[in-house]
Amino acid sequence: MSRLNLGTDGGKSKTPSAIKIYKGLSIYKVEGSHNWYVRIWDKKKKKYLVKSTGFDNVIQAREAAQELGLSLLRNEPQVERHHTFKYFALIYLNKIKKEVGRGEKSRGYNHSMSFSIQNRDWGLLDYFGEEDVRNLRTSHYEQYLNYLNNKRNDLTPSTKNTLMAAFRNVLKVARDEGVIDIVPQTPRVKQRDNPRPFFRFEPLVSKEEDTYQRLLKGLKELDGQFSHKWWEVDDELYDIVLFVTHSFVRPTVTELYSIKHNDVTVADDPRRLILTIRNGKTGYRSANTMPACVSVYERILKRYPKHDKEDYIFYPKHQNRQTVSAAIQRLFKNVLEELDLRKDKFTGLNHTLYSLRHTAICMRIILSEGEVNIYNLAKNAGTSVEQIERFYAKHLPLSRELAKNLQSFGK
Repeated sequence: MSRLNLGTDGGKSKTPSAIKIYKGLSIYKVEGSHNWYVRIWDKKKKKYLVKSTGFDNVIQAREAAQELGLSLLRNEPQVERHHTFKYFALIYLNKIKKEVGRGEKSRGYNHSMSFSIQNRDWGLLDYFGEEDVRNLRTSHYEQYLNYLNNKRNDLTPSTKNTLMAAFRNVLKVARDEGVIDIVPQTPRVKQRDNPRPFFRFEPLVSKEEDTYQRLLKGLKELDGQFSHKWWEVDDELYDIVLFVTHSFVRPTVTELYSIKHNDVTVADDPRRLILTIRNGKTGYRSANTMPACVSVYERILKRYPKHDKEDYIFYPKHQNRQTVSAAIQRLFKNVLEELDLRKDKFTGLNHTLYSLRHTAICMRIILSEGEVNIYNLAKNAGTSVEQIERFYAKHLPLSRELAKNLQSFGK
């Protein structure tokens, strides 16, 4: 092995005519050189080593590459399986699945944690899998962030913070098992809070600029006149728009499109629907709607008079809820483009069906004239006070009503 010329690269070298020997080890040819090169992933240094094999014969080059791979493995200290990051990561993932089954965690949470840990390209297991959790320090996580920036500089701060949360959660399992005493500090990536696009309404804007009323009027005008594939604008789409705006539910498969008749209770004093959201983004919750949803539900009962309690309230003939969600999202996008309402001129962002939920939250803050209890609003909408303050309240102008509420001394 004395013929090997040492060198390293950060994983950016091109590998023309590459022959993969096994994961993390390959040989390849470069222009201008007769000899084969070996490229091998050094788990300890977290980077690729690139060396010339010194051979132009492919069989000899493969043997040299395999010898190098074995020498690196021999030099690596062996970590007992029950001390590895991978061991505790798998315990954590199994724990989440059980919590989802009990309704304590949402499927979305399970997906984000699993994706962060198991992503084959840049996930935590790929980088930390065989590391001894007893030796992990803040500096190791910072090195991972640097590696991540070199490999995928397009990842958002939100994604990086999800990775940070997953890393800490795995180490918390190790701490709870008594293997480590403390979880090392991990830097949080600063996020820029962009306001959520919503449809403006009176008195926030003038009657002429009321895009929410323009949307409702446009849906009525397009009823039976506009379609996308087999899905058309009709009373049911109109009712979905009203329902989301007055119920605060997310227009997703796990919330809006999962609601069945046995999840709906009509209540009085005040007049409202009580909705059971069984597996929403934040897990199980019971949500109260505004009065307008009662009228929507009454129309649904007339639309489907022979319904069963286990039937979905919207588009019950289609059992594939993912198909319904995707189709309505596309149809709604086309409607917005047809009505010239796609782009929100205040934020420069595109409106989507989700903008109706944002509209619902903003309406309660504005139309209540500052009287709404933000804690109750957050609980009912399945979000947090922090989220409402970050993405909604602080971006709304201080209206006359809110100013009066600010200066009030009680009744």
